[in-house]
Amino acid sequence: MVLQGGRTYYGPKIGILMMRTRFPRIPGDPGNAATFPFPVSYRVVPDLFPAGRIPADADEILLQEFRQAAQDLEADGCRAITTVCSFLAGFQRELAEAVRIPVFTSTLSLVPWASTLIGKGRPIGIFSDNAAMMNDDLFGRLGWSTAEYPVTVSALPQDSEFHRVIIEDRTEGDVDLIRQEMLTMTKKHMEEHPDTGAILLECANYAAFQKEIAAQAKVPVFSINQLILMIQDAV
Repeated sequence: MVLQGGRTYYGPKIGILMMRTRFPRIPGDPGNAATFPFPVSYRVVPDLFPAGRIPADADEILLQEFRQAAQDLEADGCRAITTVCSFLAGFQRELAEAVRIPVFTSTLSLVPWASTLIGKGRPIGIFSDNAAMMNDDLFGRLGWSTAEYPVTVSALPQDSEFHRVIIEDRTEGDVDLIRQEMLTMTKKHMEEHPDTGAILLECANYAAFQKEIAAQAKVPVFSINQLILMIQDAV
């Protein structure tokens, strides 16, 4: 048997793009390697806009950095790439075109598939950390629209513990309080949208609470973790 080399390290098939953060990531969060029963490789992009100074060409700067990071993961031997940065869904096509391996940036790409499971007329719930960004401009970048697939959106409020810890990037927080916030959001969503057939966790950090959300909602709940497991077996 002839061994083929060319790289420094081996093993991970899934590469995960991240931005540098400080907030804690519990098992279940895709940014915690203990979440997966197989090795994954992370590529961390530094804080590109210190002190919150956002230039006019911020999107192009972000795309350039993450495109390079994706190419680095491919060069390291990864066979598929995902991300814990939900905003990268807006760059799905650009990142996929930057490499020759599969790229999957968001659970939102599962909407057409999930709809076939529950019947096209039933809405799919989308749980996001930024409800205002959940619109057809973004969905279209992932190949579908609300004209085809009805969706309803829920998000945690800005005064939530989740927002304080995760979005504001604090170094400590109350995970039990965040878990309760997730359950409260889920209960409210199902009361307001009782015909919901499935829920997609658009925010990757919600994935750590997928089982609790599913138990509360009593409908299938999909996170980026399920997509990673499926792609891992496919490549």
